[in-house]
Amino acid sequence: MNPSFQELIKHKFPDLSRGQKKVAEFLVNFMEKGSLYTAGQIGKEAGVSETTVIRLAYALGLNGFSDLQELMRNEWLSSTESKEAASKPIAEEKKPFSEWLSPVDEKELSQAVDALMKSDQVYIAGFRESHTAAYWLYYKMNQLRNHVLLSFPTGFLLETLCNLTSASAVVVFSLPRYTKEALEVAQQAKKQGAKVIAITDRRLSPVGQIADITLLAGTTEHILSLLALSQIVISSMQKRDEKTAGKRQESLEKLYAEQGIFLE
Repeated sequence: MNPSFQELIKHKFPDLSRGQKKVAEFLVNFMEKGSLYTAGQIGKEAGVSETTVIRLAYALGLNGFSDLQELMRNEWLSSTESKEAASKPIAEEKKPFSEWLSPVDEKELSQAVDALMKSDQVYIAGFRESHTAAYWLYYKMNQLRNHVLLSFPTGFLLETLCNLTSASAVVVFSLPRYTKEALEVAQQAKKQGAKVIAITDRRLSPVGQIADITLLAGTTEHILSLLALSQIVISSMQKRDEKTAGKRQESLEKLYAEQGIFLE
């Protein structure tokens, strides 16, 4: 079985020249244009010469640009037919996404951001399914400020909670089915005077009842509702103090570069 256009590009990509890679990425991202444009038009869009576009075809082991375009055209048409056939079930699946977020209470959001920025430390707790969102918030908040801690997926250390003070903030993710660990973290935080921020589905959920601030997720069916709400929190923190966030990001970027963490 002959490889598809995208499979061929993926297989040959490491061996292509810099200019050919630019053309290859353009064609993968804009297959419709690649199927219809001339070699000259593709080169202009990709920022290379027409000759580079033609050479890409030979580098891929094809007989010329016309063969490359035919391969793209067949795959594009096939992909279009598949998308049309799948459009109905995809539309049905998208319905709940409009419910990811309930209208965010601006006052409570502002209070949460203040607490997260001014606290001596932030402890983020999320258990089982909610841990995915908790980890994402932990990772992103670490880029904005220091002293951010995270629970384990199935529990927490009392030794860590022992360090909470009246100047600390604790974020607790709590969605059905509610876990006893989430409630225990919130209760312990309250005992030590820390400010508890609940990210939950209703104000009278077990954690919502004792939280100082409650941010409501729009739906409990998708982890994306928690991630969307977390993104609003992070974006609000960034806007509130762009100077501090920018300095920390610069320091992180230097560390990333020194360690060679990112390829590009």
